[in-house]
Amino acid sequence: MPLLESGEMYLETIYLLKKKNDNLHSVDVVDRLGYSKSSVSRAVNLLREQGYIAIDDTGKIDFTEVGKQKSGEIYSRHSLLTELLTYFGVDSAVAEADACRMEHVISSESISAVEKFLASCNKTS
Repeated sequence: MPLLESGEMYLETIYLLKKKNDNLHSVDVVDRLGYSKSSVSRAVNLLREQGYIAIDDTGKIDFTEVGKQKSGEIYSRHSLLTELLTYFGVDSAVAEADACRMEHVISSESISAVEKFLASCNKTS
């Protein structure tokens, strides 16, 4: 089953939270996103069933290898798109919000082109 946009949003949120605190639980995701406990519980269980995360007996969330790779890819797309938009002069808050929406629909080909473009810009800066 392909990962939907909402699943990607949860994976990215878990990725960012785990960067700050490896001892992550569903309640931390609830606090970050402001969603109901039942909504987060359902999403987290779907991610577990799809093999992206594991949950131990204490409720601690960890990535599987597939989940770690996928969440890193999502975050990388987000970061590249944010950098591109701010390079073009878009306000950082707007760039961040727009990148968050764009990251779910952009093709691998386009993200590669963005990567190459930004690399060439950084060489000349």
